Amino acid sequence: MQQKSQKKPQVDNEKPAAVVAPITTGYTVKISNYGWDQSDKFVKIYITLTGVHQVPTENVQVHFTDRAFDLLVKNLNGKSYSMIVNNLLKPISVEGSSRKVKTDTVLILCKKKAENVRWDYLTQVEKECKEKEKPSYDTEADPSEGLMNVLKKIYEDGDDDMKRTINKAWVESREKQAKGDPEF
Repeated sequence: MQQKSQKKPQVDNEKPAAVVAPITTGYTVKISNYGWDQSDKFVKIYITLTGVHQVPTENVQVHFTDRAFDLLVKNLNGKSYSMIVNNLLKPISVEGSSRKVKTDTVLILCKKKAENVRWDYLTQVEKECKEKEKPSYDTEADPSEGLMNVLKKIYEDGDDDMKRTINKAWVESREKQAKGDPEF
């Protein structure tokens, strides 16, 4: 046996050695479902991931900045999971923020810089979107102007069928006004 191992293999018959790639997890799944709550000191983000409590703690990583955090869970059921939240509504304390792994849940605790301040939204973008949707109420404005603003918004946000329907109704109402219809 010792003699066989000392023999040099013939170059002509030797096949190239297989390249062994490191074991990697399949792919990264973007996390979009979460819940959040707050206390006087923390904003808490709850992410449900089945089996996350069974992975090593070093596989659950969270990086915090002043107005953002990103979560990476490595090698959970052959996949990695990622969640990045930028532009938080208010600044957080990086040093005071942390994460906890519970049964099937990752809890991210963002320490509020300003305690006892209520966050109405998690991110600035969410706030801007929700406030854009709110109708404005002006008690001194003409009521028909408010109705026109609502119709304009429906027209702008609507699909082609909606726009055609609104245009048709507008043309018909203009024609009735021009005829002197008593309804108008």
